[in-house]
Amino acid sequence: MLRRRRWWIWGVIGLAFHGAPTRSLAAQRAAPEDPGIVRSEFIFTTAPFASAHASTIVETADGLAAAWFGGSAEGAPDVGIWLSRYEHGAWTPPVEVAVGMQPDGSRYACWNPVLFQPKRGPLLLFYKVGPNPRAWWGLIRTSSDGGRTWSAARRLPDGILGPIKDKPVQLADGTIVAGSSTESTDARNSWRIHFERSVDNGVTWTATSAIPFPVDDTIDAIQPSILVHSAEVLEAVGRTRSGRVFDTWSQDRGATWSPLALTALPNPNSGLDAVTLSDGRFLMVYNHTASGRTPLNVAVSRDGRRWSAALVLEHDPGEYSYPAVIQTSDGLVHVTYTGKRTHIRHVVIDPSRLRLRPMLDGQWPE
Repeated sequence: MLRRRRWWIWGVIGLAFHGAPTRSLAAQRAAPEDPGIVRSEFIFTTAPFASAHASTIVETADGLAAAWFGGSAEGAPDVGIWLSRYEHGAWTPPVEVAVGMQPDGSRYACWNPVLFQPKRGPLLLFYKVGPNPRAWWGLIRTSSDGGRTWSAARRLPDGILGPIKDKPVQLADGTIVAGSSTESTDARNSWRIHFERSVDNGVTWTATSAIPFPVDDTIDAIQPSILVHSAEVLEAVGRTRSGRVFDTWSQDRGATWSPLALTALPNPNSGLDAVTLSDGRFLMVYNHTASGRTPLNVAVSRDGRRWSAALVLEHDPGEYSYPAVIQTSDGLVHVTYTGKRTHIRHVVIDPSRLRLRPMLDGQWPE
């Protein structure tokens, strides 16, 4: 009875916040019954912005912090970067930590924050500012107190955008590798992947060349997420206009990469994220569909090539998109994602308890 009452309360909160439940009551009750799901919650239930999107999450020495961009609508000048911290079992009210104000008094939208905690040094917040993704630029702020206070914004050098959506990885030798991409302003408006590397803990960066297309095809791709296979071998997966997830591989710690290839997993031209688990497996959160932004799924792989179905986080109509995923020091996996462009949901997963089912040719099992 207590469990039912708790999930009934969450349903009422969803009604009050959105005007309609974000998921059916039956689905909300069913979610915690999956042995892999530990907790599911909204990061905020009220906020001074109408629209929220593109969340990011990080573990600091003081606990979790999450950020996203929020304002009246994506791309509007009033869109800033908002942040909450997880303290004493609850998320703090959102605080705006970055805006796109310019020296001449004009203001541009903020886009795609990425939180990253290097092995040493302050917490990093990367984000973009500009009129649109074809003309934005990268900025960075730092925090020495787990995201409570932040330095002044510093614009990244020309040619460096920072991680474009998903978190960087830091390798055993200290090298930080960030996945980035560009959306060109030419007539074709091609999308190109590149990577940015730092060997001095994020102080300076160098960019790779654009990752080549296959010889016989053009794959427009953006927003790579990086998986670590060994000290030298990396894999990146991400979003395309081709209806499927791309991958590319590096054998030299991210300095050079193989031509883009399409995997068996579908992609509806929407962002995804993936993480290397402490047990050596890989976990991806993505929309397993060629169109639309529902359902939102979790898949697991041992080799980065063959993926097994693990969870369906959302399956109701609407947009559930742009996930961010990390594994914290206690072994739990934390996922944040956009719900209907009005809220950010946080789901905690125990990867050791996931029920995996094989996928044949990228088909999600019934």
